[in-house]
Amino acid sequence: MNVGDDGHSHGRRTLAKPAGLIVLAAVWVVSGFFLWRTSVPRLSIPDLDPRDYFSAAELARAHDYRRVSRALFLGSLAAQFAVLALLVWKARPLADALEGVGRGRIRTGVLVALVLALAVWLATLPFGAVSLWWRRRYGLSHQAAAGWIRDQLVAVGIELLLLAGAVAFTLALAAWLGRSWWLVGAPLFVVAGVLYFIAQPLVVQPLFNTFHPLADKQLTEKIKELGHEEGVTVDKVLVADASKRTTAANAYVSGIGPTKRVVFYDTILDGRFSQAELESVAAHELGHVARSHIWKGLAWFALFSIPGVFLVAWVTERRGGLPDPALVPLGIATAVLFAFLVMPFGNLVSRRYEAEADWMALTATHDPQSFIGLERTLTVTALGDPDPPAWVNVMFGTHPTPMKRIGMAEAFRTRTSPVPAGS
Repeated sequence: MNVGDDGHSHGRRTLAKPAGLIVLAAVWVVSGFFLWRTSVPRLSIPDLDPRDYFSAAELARAHDYRRVSRALFLGSLAAQFAVLALLVWKARPLADALEGVGRGRIRTGVLVALVLALAVWLATLPFGAVSLWWRRRYGLSHQAAAGWIRDQLVAVGIELLLLAGAVAFTLALAAWLGRSWWLVGAPLFVVAGVLYFIAQPLVVQPLFNTFHPLADKQLTEKIKELGHEEGVTVDKVLVADASKRTTAANAYVSGIGPTKRVVFYDTILDGRFSQAELESVAAHELGHVARSHIWKGLAWFALFSIPGVFLVAWVTERRGGLPDPALVPLGIATAVLFAFLVMPFGNLVSRRYEAEADWMALTATHDPQSFIGLERTLTVTALGDPDPPAWVNVMFGTHPTPMKRIGMAEAFRTRTSPVPAGS
């Protein structure tokens, strides 16, 4: 045996690992750089006073509502983490107790995951119930308790089904490939996420809402014109019966390829918004399609999923590896904590894309006044905070604040206003 040759071979393998990580990190950074870019020009967004756009009564009512709703949200979040911590601590006796029922490592791990998910759901259910009461008190919902419970059961049923499949797949992969399971698991989870996103409009969303084509032919034609202006072919414009659940107005775009559609809540068509404001919100949603925000969001999902799955593998490997079903709570808690820690960055990306869709809407409609009216009415009817605290925006803000959006419209108006003669 030539010890010298073997030493050189081992050294090359040792150097190959950090070299590979450096290459992966470089690919991540370059990909993130291109995904980060948007078409919004450099703008001088004015520092606006909410009192110039909202009455004192509107601001006070929103403040009173948000003060409690934020407390309920934070309480629900704390309950989730408390249950996760408890079940990570008690994972071994829980797995031992379920082993007789599961009668197999994978089935036992799936049962442990389902118990954890149900425990988290039950812990947060009271916060959700109080939140429903609070929304009803402020007129944001008139949903009956029976309908709300039905929604909760459907949502948790979907979550349990997806979780069971993910845990069973992960445990089988970990047993087959050992500590390297994440190398195969991470890209497959990304593929599964893409497939779920494609199927969601056809499979999941109809479980909560009924959809029908937009009946307003004039608005439909105008949306198609706006789509042409933004370089988007409009296939489907649908209306969701959201009024059975909320009085807040909204619109969104979902799906990719054959499942792509623009969806209006029926609450946004109830007369509170002018035709020009509806055109503005449609132009915003089409802006998401025009700038490929859905595809870019899926790319960000891939960029974060791969290190996230690696982290789950690394943490559980320190305790023996995921073939052990008692480590399922630790793996789930690691994934949840990782998602929570990267959420501020994800929100920052979301705000950039939302701002780009706002800019696309302004350039397509050339109507900053209607954009401002839309944002004002959306904020008032949803009891939104026009200028929330910085920590709220950083941690949970997926959209620019209403004042930032109004500020962009004002900047657009200044940018496109004709310069008076002689100035």
